[in-house]
Amino acid sequence: MRTKSETRRQAILKAASEIFRETGFERTSMETICKHVGYSKATLYSYFPSKEELFLEVVMEATEAEFQANHAALDPTTQDIKQALNNFGIRLLTLLYSPQVQAVRRLVVSEAGRSDLGKKCFELGPVRSQAAVAEFLHQAMEKGQLRRANPHVASLHLKGLLEAEWLDRFIFQMLGALTAKEITESVDRAISVFMAAYGVLDDASKQARTKGAGRG
Repeated sequence: MRTKSETRRQAILKAASEIFRETGFERTSMETICKHVGYSKATLYSYFPSKEELFLEVVMEATEAEFQANHAALDPTTQDIKQALNNFGIRLLTLLYSPQVQAVRRLVVSEAGRSDLGKKCFELGPVRSQAAVAEFLHQAMEKGQLRRANPHVASLHLKGLLEAEWLDRFIFQMLGALTAKEITESVDRAISVFMAAYGVLDDASKQARTKGAGRG
């Protein structure tokens, strides 16, 4: 059962989320949020000392549980590295390109040049994600499931491939909600390219590649 304090906190977050989406970070004031939720400024500031901290909490509230679940799916004991990456990719794109998270990402991008909000969100999201993915790829390389390479660079290549078909349309606001079929098919293509670059070749594939290089 929620305490009165937690109920108030959630009410503030819900109101702030709606107003941030409607008017943007810069044009939203703490006073507007107070009026919307019906609390005094003293009450609002007792929960969130600044508008920036409130916005960051809105972002975390919207994404953190799914963020944790996505990266927990990268099981280092897996025997099928391609399937593990496929599962991760589907979960990641489902999160990133949901209407709610698209709206949050656009807000962050629009405000990034005016404050250190972009830097903080980058550290909370992409930096943490890249570290987790790089560690997973490093372990796969150590076990011989992927060829040895810089795991951090490989993690950046992986994310770039996963978003390659959608990112430009997202940036220029030409993208709506993606269907499960669109996500699944684009992830399958992305992981196939990633495995072609980082997968371990069997003897037959090595011989074929060597012969092809020799003919070139």
